[in-house]
Amino acid sequence: MATSFEWPWQYRFPPFFTLQPNVDTRQKQLAAWCSLVLSFCRLHKQSSMTVMEAQESPLFNNVKLQRHSLNLKSGKLPMESIQIVLEELRKKGNLEWLDKNKSSFLIMWRRPEEWGKLIYQWVSRSGQNNSVFTLYELTNGEDTEDEEFHGLDEATLLRALQALQQEHKAEIITISDGRGVKFF
Repeated sequence: MATSFEWPWQYRFPPFFTLQPNVDTRQKQLAAWCSLVLSFCRLHKQSSMTVMEAQESPLFNNVKLQRHSLNLKSGKLPMESIQIVLEELRKKGNLEWLDKNKSSFLIMWRRPEEWGKLIYQWVSRSGQNNSVFTLYELTNGEDTEDEEFHGLDEATLLRALQALQQEHKAEIITISDGRGVKFF
């Protein structure tokens, strides 16, 4: 996977960092922001962050635009607008708040069912049915290094395994050093 990120054209356009008042324009803008957030997090394998981290990250903060503008706020999406983008992602099923204050969140560029499907395909392809794995082995083991789910955070992994459990393809179990999963 490439390590450089290709920013969309809107990211270099100062008005992109101000939510537009026209309803149609705003919907297109929010769709562009949602796509940007999901693409950025997917490339960086980032699945959780705080709102403060998001505000300071390059994602919502184009430093190049700030340098070329007399307005220091140009190129930085305001906190209220970030909250609107995050709420839009939540409505689409790509974000889950991790606390009541809405200060940290889980970003899901793939739904848990999709992660479960990828994991189960690997299990079947590698002949690991009826095997038990620790959660660590699944996401950090040598056997999964070339898989997209390698490095997946535990919260997302558990949601994926719960989806597989509902389909009777796996069972989350407790083992001596934590949790594991048995695949069927």
